[in-house]
Amino acid sequence: MSGDETTGAMVEGEDTSLLIVEDDKPFLTRLARAMETRGFVVETAESVEEAVAKARAHPPAYAVVDMRLGDGNGLDVVAVIREKRNDARAIILTGYGNIATAVTAVKLGAVDYLSKPADADDVFAALTRTSGERAAPPENPMSADRVRWEHIQRVYEMCDRNVSETARRLNMHRRTLQRILAKRAPR
Repeated sequence: MSGDETTGAMVEGEDTSLLIVEDDKPFLTRLARAMETRGFVVETAESVEEAVAKARAHPPAYAVVDMRLGDGNGLDVVAVIREKRNDARAIILTGYGNIATAVTAVKLGAVDYLSKPADADDVFAALTRTSGERAAPPENPMSADRVRWEHIQRVYEMCDRNVSETARRLNMHRRTLQRILAKRAPR
């Protein structure tokens, strides 16, 4: 997180319950504190299992969910929240951003998708943005290499992470694809 976490607007309304699901304890603590100063009533969870139990017991109005947790996928938490409470506003946080995952997150009911490290102001803006309001365009759009990598990742996800099928669909040699998948995403 960057900047002064106590600055920023306050959330107003009847239900300000917020579930933050994150397995990075220091980040979880800082984000929870920052969201409390903005008017949210915060519950935290460090695993999919704990988050699902809390979401079923008391479905939150808002949620910030890490994509990759020690015991599973944060998208499962979003699905449970949306199943229990259709008006919930959930966002996904991840250090492994790619378009395919963002699309899946939105289909499951997430209202936004932020790459780590996201600061408290970014999280607050994503949670409180009105449905018709658009996020500002990125100052640093993706490079052509990154767009190519994102496309490969999307096809790979569509093929249920089957390397051979993905290579066939992309008209690419399987070993070439494996080398691309083993590398970090280009900037």
